Amino acid sequence: MTTEYPMVGVVKVKPMEAFRLWVRFSDGSEGVADLSRLTARTGPMVAPLKDPGFFSRVFVGAGVPTWPNGYDYAPSALYAEMRAAGALIPLPMGEGQG
Repeated sequence: MTTEYPMVGVVKVKPMEAFRLWVRFSDGSEGVADLSRLTARTGPMVAPLKDPGFFSRVFVGAGVPTWPNGYDYAPSALYAEMRAAGALIPLPMGEGQG
């Protein structure tokens, strides 16, 4: 099975207000992902993410946005969702990816 999206990981993530994340991918693209829909989900793994303080504790673990309780968000799915929403922009030429 092939995909139209490159295999990418997340290299940086910064929490923002209203359950949004600024994300930079390993291909240099970046943008803001609206993850507010997670607040409508149920279950023990997603429940803590409904707290803005907990949501803001996101970090990158092995190229994946991850929270302290072990919940993670597949970078390929995040990339596809952001691309479909028009939320990805390329890294300006000449800038590093770190």
